[in-house]
Amino acid sequence: MQCLHVNGFDMPYLDIGHGPPLVCVHGSLCDFRIWSAVLGPLTTKHRVIAVSLRHFFPAHWDGLGDTYSIAQHTDDVIAFIEKFDTRPVDLMGHSRGGHIAFRAAQRRPDLLRKLILAEPGGELDETLDPDFKPGPSPLAARFAACAAEIAKGDIDGGLEIFMDALEGPGAWKRVPATSKQLLRDNATTLIGQTRDQRPPFSKADAEAIKTPTLFIGGANTKGMLPKVLHALAAHVKGSRTEMIPGTTHPMFEQAPQRYCEIVLDFLAA
Repeated sequence: MQCLHVNGFDMPYLDIGHGPPLVCVHGSLCDFRIWSAVLGPLTTKHRVIAVSLRHFFPAHWDGLGDTYSIAQHTDDVIAFIEKFDTRPVDLMGHSRGGHIAFRAAQRRPDLLRKLILAEPGGELDETLDPDFKPGPSPLAARFAACAAEIAKGDIDGGLEIFMDALEGPGAWKRVPATSKQLLRDNATTLIGQTRDQRPPFSKADAEAIKTPTLFIGGANTKGMLPKVLHALAAHVKGSRTEMIPGTTHPMFEQAPQRYCEIVLDFLAA
């Protein structure tokens, strides 16, 4: 692990391989380790830079303070790329990290060559969702209940609520032991996430993305994530969409070879 000092924070990152730089941004409850299944194939062609965002492992955060937000993490990723030794970079984000990567591309397209969004997390406003209703997202109450359990010290109980809300009943029981530990290591970040106040995506936001963009999804993912992916892809001009059969939200862990084939093909084009 190395660190780059950005915005008063030493951002840890893994730096592997040679070639054009590909910066990878993890999602909720994760850290740089989540990309382990795809590091081998991706580093055959690229220098892979896998960051851990503020408050995530290897940090051990208590959940207090106001420095956990989409805005803060976007600022940090932009500052990281600005300070990085090679620009522009390719930027890849998964889930909440996809939201952060989207916002970075929206604000600083000059820093990027290509953009990869693997089921970016977030909500849609009325310009993209005919069923839009003002107020908290439908998942907000579930995530608040999850954070409350974690704050009381029941880490596994809180994570079970989170995973079952995201992937359906029984999802936590199906998570492999090594993945469960990674989630436990980042559990307190969900306390911060209940205060995130991330802005919804709009049609204008999507139309503002000028960086060549690839959307990747799991063909079997349920809920809001596929809806967000397809709504954004329809309005990011010239974007490409690939759905991986037989996979859900952690598609690069479930089908790493196919995921890497898609990414490497897009980056080489």
